[in-house]
Amino acid sequence: MIIFLVLLGETAFVDQQLELLQGTLDMLILQAVSLGSFDGYGILLCIQQSSKDRLEIQQGSVYPARYRLEHQGWIASEWGESDNNRKAKYYRLTAAGKRRLQSETEKWNRMAEVIAGILHTTPAEV
Repeated sequence: MIIFLVLLGETAFVDQQLELLQGTLDMLILQAVSLGSFDGYGILLCIQQSSKDRLEIQQGSVYPARYRLEHQGWIASEWGESDNNRKAKYYRLTAAGKRRLQSETEKWNRMAEVIAGILHTTPAEV
């Protein structure tokens, strides 16, 4: 599955669509719900605000990911009332989700370190 997000330029008004590595959206959702209980739209806003408005994930991408994460037992949901007095499902991180987030964060950081090392390789080092 390919998920697209919009990377909002810091110095230009040109938006770029980027493909997320498989599992990255799941990790971002797990991180968002680790910060508090959110409904679906709240998860999107949390990710966007955490990125300082540099990432904007399309709503249609989050719904199947939330379902998948809940099915895996990494998040749990319960019905509540939204700010505009509507019925909404709120998501929270489970203990298994916390372990998964920690594991995925460690893998992500290791991979980012390896890629950064490759990108900074000079001809003399090869």
